[in-house]
Amino acid sequence: MIEVPAPILIGLLYVLLNSLIAEPHRRRFNAVLVGGAGAAYLSGGALGPWEVAFCAVLTYVAFRGLDSWTFIGVGWLLHTGWDVVHHLKGQPILPFAHGSSFGCAICDPVIAIWCFTGGRSVVTALRSRFGRVDAPAPRVPR
Repeated sequence: MIEVPAPILIGLLYVLLNSLIAEPHRRRFNAVLVGGAGAAYLSGGALGPWEVAFCAVLTYVAFRGLDSWTFIGVGWLLHTGWDVVHHLKGQPILPFAHGSSFGCAICDPVIAIWCFTGGRSVVTALRSRFGRVDAPAPRVPR
């Protein structure tokens, strides 16, 4: 039963922690991470040369993601598809954790949705929603 909620929580934690990074560094950091995700299955080689082709595609998508949250979101969705293929083939992302590709396939779309909304800071949104916006310091008369 924990196989579905845990990856969703991991995706939400990812979004929350990334919200602490200021823009434009947040977008660039996420582009690098999605590019790295493209190489996650290379060492297993379960799909032969297709692993290298997928890595090349995600490298291009990540490069475009340096300037576009949409491309980063697309990258996470492409990785979701790759996770599903590996799960069905029985070649998980973590060889010692049979359900790891299944979990990754649930976590990645959570991140993608956030990317498609512009990768906005959830922390800032929560602060403004609940009135915790930092107010300017009061002026002290001289």
